[in-house]
Amino acid sequence: MNESSAGAGGAENYSPEVVHLYERLKSVNEKRGYFFNPDLPMTMDLIAGLITNKERYGYMCCPCRLAANDREADRDIICPCDYRTPDVEEYGACYCALYVSQEWIDGAIPHLTVPERRPPEKQGW
Repeated sequence: MNESSAGAGGAENYSPEVVHLYERLKSVNEKRGYFFNPDLPMTMDLIAGLITNKERYGYMCCPCRLAANDREADRDIICPCDYRTPDVEEYGACYCALYVSQEWIDGAIPHLTVPERRPPEKQGW
């Protein structure tokens, strides 16, 4: 791992499964202009939540939202969720702030709370 990876600043604090998923998702998403939040403990906790949801539901739904345990009903919140792109375009971060833009990292845009875009009828199972 290099200085910008999960290895920088304490990968030993995270399970190998969490570090592996971090590295895999990082390599795929950075090519598309989506970066992980530089707050490593928060980011790794969110990735651990993705793994927990994969074990619980069979798919990696957003750890910041309530899932219905129904893949079709939850399709919009399978990470990366359907709301990531508009959230990052408008706010520089997705709802849970796992994915952020380079401008957000650089402090060129304010770090605002991202409102929930998921329709109310799909929330609160």
